[in-house]
Amino acid sequence: MSGSTTATAPSGRRVPGSQGGANRWLVLVVLCVSLLLVAVDATVLHVAVPAVTEDLKPGGIELLWIVDVYPLVCASLLILFGTLGDRVGRRRVLLLGYALFGVASAVAAMADNAQVLIAARALLGVGGAMIMPATLSILRQVFPDRRERAVAIGVWSAVAGIGAAGGPLLGGFLLEHFWWGSVFLINIPLMLVSLPIGRLLLPESTGDRDGPWDVVGALMAAGGLFGIVFAVKRAGGGESPFGMTTLLSFFLGAALLVGFVRRQRRREHPLIDLSMFARPAFSTSLGCIVLAMLALVGLELVAAQYLQLVLGLSPLETGMRLVPLTVAAMAAGLAGSKLLHRFGPRTMVACGFTLTAVAVLVLTGLGDEVNDPLLLLSFVLLGLGLQTTLFGSYESMLSEAPQAQAGGAAAIGETSYQLGAGIGIALLGSVMNAAYAPGLSSVQGVPAKESAAASHSLGEAYEVASGLGGGAGAALRVAARESFVHGLHVTLLVSAGLLLLGALMALKLPRTMECGAPAELPEQGVPAPRSEAEVPAESLR
Repeated sequence: MSGSTTATAPSGRRVPGSQGGANRWLVLVVLCVSLLLVAVDATVLHVAVPAVTEDLKPGGIELLWIVDVYPLVCASLLILFGTLGDRVGRRRVLLLGYALFGVASAVAAMADNAQVLIAARALLGVGGAMIMPATLSILRQVFPDRRERAVAIGVWSAVAGIGAAGGPLLGGFLLEHFWWGSVFLINIPLMLVSLPIGRLLLPESTGDRDGPWDVVGALMAAGGLFGIVFAVKRAGGGESPFGMTTLLSFFLGAALLVGFVRRQRRREHPLIDLSMFARPAFSTSLGCIVLAMLALVGLELVAAQYLQLVLGLSPLETGMRLVPLTVAAMAAGLAGSKLLHRFGPRTMVACGFTLTAVAVLVLTGLGDEVNDPLLLLSFVLLGLGLQTTLFGSYESMLSEAPQAQAGGAAAIGETSYQLGAGIGIALLGSVMNAAYAPGLSSVQGVPAKESAAASHSLGEAYEVASGLGGGAGAALRVAARESFVHGLHVTLLVSAGLLLLGALMALKLPRTMECGAPAELPEQGVPAPRSEAEVPAESLR
């Protein structure tokens, strides 16, 4: 590969720093900052859940929506915006996502009721759906060589891990000094800086633009994904899985997705090249991403409540307990390229799943008192295992996708991530509720009505106990704490089982990392992405 690369800036000028191949690494820095903002926002609210509950007093279903509507909406729209970026320009979609993310953050910060906060979180999900696939598809475009791309994905995935794990720490710090809305307000200055820098430095690029963009197909995919996850969320929120609304949502979503697949097979120029799913490395990588997030994201929410409500830690103390996880995830992401080259995707992902399962099982030793050595060990193992798993899966998935389909492939990968996260919160939340509620059904001196209210969540149980007072209130508080710890242990065991299932699935991945010879490149070393001026208006159809 030649010693320098260039990318076309919005104005057609060479981006500063393009000499000597530095430009693509500068682009990586900008993409990672974009990703960091979105990843932080996915988890920063977790430590603020008790504060939001106390201030806005949402119901159980509303609280689930406040936490989960962001990944739900994001997952639903990733394919739409990922494929749109392939057609009209990935940078263009990314910058629009920046703007929407900033506006939605302001609305969320000032929300005075649960409904407004849910709506703002949904808008944040739309912005996230614009940003996430664009970062990964631009990365695929500017790093055509697989060895270099593996390094770039290692940095990218480390930043994702830092953002997801560092969100609770940042949220804890802000909650120590400000109100809960500050966890959203911090996005605004960051987006105000990111917009002009992104416009100046990021190259515009497009993929395969043959034929019109399939608007109907994109909407079918969005509606189908929304319906499926909405049904799972209702079941996870305590609604009957056989209720009319739940079943209707599920079957309507499934019908739309089936229709989407059939439509793509018939079209001469489909949104998604379905032949990618026939490649074992691609489809297996997606399954591994789903399982990893399904097992762990819901667990993270439960763990944040455990640290605050059971152990009585402040939000900042809760965030500090998660610092080892952040550091371990960063280390695993940075070392991922060397590990992948040495051991190959199969061994790397399978070992990552197994290590994560061990970390989760270690956590079953937690009780109702602080055990810092156990938390430290488990969180370090968790960060190493999870980041190793996600790095190997993402790298294999993206390397199997054609460059012209980078936006669609990135959208599918991010859809798997968000879908796994959304289903994980609903599924593990259901497991948690099923294990927690029975312990509060017969607390001595507590009326049936109060017991039913306390069984919804540990936070509500504490409120009911305070209202009862006396011996009955104290007994309810103790029973609720013990039931929550029991539910946590059951949830951990289910999560470990899912992770071990992922380790078995990873055995279908390729044994070695096949780099091959770099593709034939233009004189500067990288296929120059098309400039914004070269994107025709017809592609908006």
